[in-house]
Amino acid sequence: MEQDDESARRCDNHAPVSPRTAPILPLRPGLPERQTHDYKRHGTTTLFAAFNILNGKVIGSCLPRHRGREFVRFLTELERAVPPDLEIHLIVDNYGTHKSAAVARWLKPKKRQRFHLHFTPTSSSWVNQVERWFGLLTERMIRRGTFRSVEELERAIYHWLATWNEQPKPFIWRATADVILDKVRRCKELAGTPH
Repeated sequence: MEQDDESARRCDNHAPVSPRTAPILPLRPGLPERQTHDYKRHGTTTLFAAFNILNGKVIGSCLPRHRGREFVRFLTELERAVPPDLEIHLIVDNYGTHKSAAVARWLKPKKRQRFHLHFTPTSSSWVNQVERWFGLLTERMIRRGTFRSVEELERAIYHWLATWNEQPKPFIWRATADVILDKVRRCKELAGTPH
């Protein structure tokens, strides 16, 4: 039986609300797009997101903090959004939020046995496909954006999310395990690390 696998993790980039001190200068012949390095920070938000690896759809929620109670709010949203006959596999990092007492209490009832948390080893977040989606969000929207308030940032994130879900794309690994392991070996050799 095929199950609906979901990946969930926080966007603990805590996406900064950061208007640049000057507008982005556009791309021109012979000149790249440019922006100032400085900004004024107006606050942060935390984005919890679940990436469906089968179809690429994302369920996301911006919350003011990154604690167990906010993660429980997100889990409740997932519970409502995912049909009750599907299993939900959450790939999460070892951050304390995901292991908090509030989360353990929420997961305890029998009706929530369809939730399965899988913890990635340290420095293995690249295995989690939602991380790639966070990377796209950061590269294409957050870094290039100018946000004068948390609300403006969150509106932009929700707009990005809605646009993504209009034509979602699952990520497909193209490299074989041998290619990946060979790259790891070469990097270790370059770094002079024998193990």
